[in-house]
Amino acid sequence: MAKQAKTDRQAVIEQLRTQQKSAERRRGLAIVGVCVVVALLIIGLAAFRPIKNWWDLRQFRNVDIDKIGAPASVCGKETTKKATGNQQHVPDGQAIFYPDSPPAFGEHYGTPDPMTRKLYTEGDRPELGVLVHNLEHGYTLAWYRADAPEDEIATLRQAAGTFGSETYDPTQKFIAAPYSSTDGTFPEGKDVVLARWTADPANPSDQTKQQGVRQSCSKVSGQAIADFMAQYPVASSPEPNGA
Repeated sequence: MAKQAKTDRQAVIEQLRTQQKSAERRRGLAIVGVCVVVALLIIGLAAFRPIKNWWDLRQFRNVDIDKIGAPASVCGKETTKKATGNQQHVPDGQAIFYPDSPPAFGEHYGTPDPMTRKLYTEGDRPELGVLVHNLEHGYTLAWYRADAPEDEIATLRQAAGTFGSETYDPTQKFIAAPYSSTDGTFPEGKDVVLARWTADPANPSDQTKQQGVRQSCSKVSGQAIADFMAQYPVASSPEPNGA
């Protein structure tokens, strides 16, 4: 009888061990499942923002930009300044001081923003050092005051929506990005500053002829954006062939 009782206890113990292993296996699978779901959500959210941005802006794709917003007269005259910082890359995250606010040139981070977004918000805008690299590649930056009236930001969104983003096209080198008080002081009474980093098209690498060009506007003007980009084409950039 004692031997039978011992055998019964062993059987019970083995059964408990088997049940415990099954429970641990189920917990492990559940944890893996949760991790997969979280990963898919993260990937989905990352993909959702650019898709939503494209969807929101596509309705303005066939609208003439010069018909959007205020007349060009809301913008002052362009100001120019000798540019510095061509091909001067600094480590990502390193603090960079820009003499002009918002900047039109200067040292910058090594990788520019890809040409897929035409308008950023405070929550998703790249660092200044990234966007200044875009300026070096011939982009027109429409810096807008982060706390500008909502209707002005909506108008700028319409203007940004007139540019394509699906394929590489040098004529579409435009980005609208917010500029907050933590970045620097925005020109008083202005909501938008158009910026370009120009160079001699015949010799883009000649830094003695590179300039930073800025034009400040009290309101968003699609006409001013169109005129500015026509006056300072992508070809007149330090690195016009950069993406």
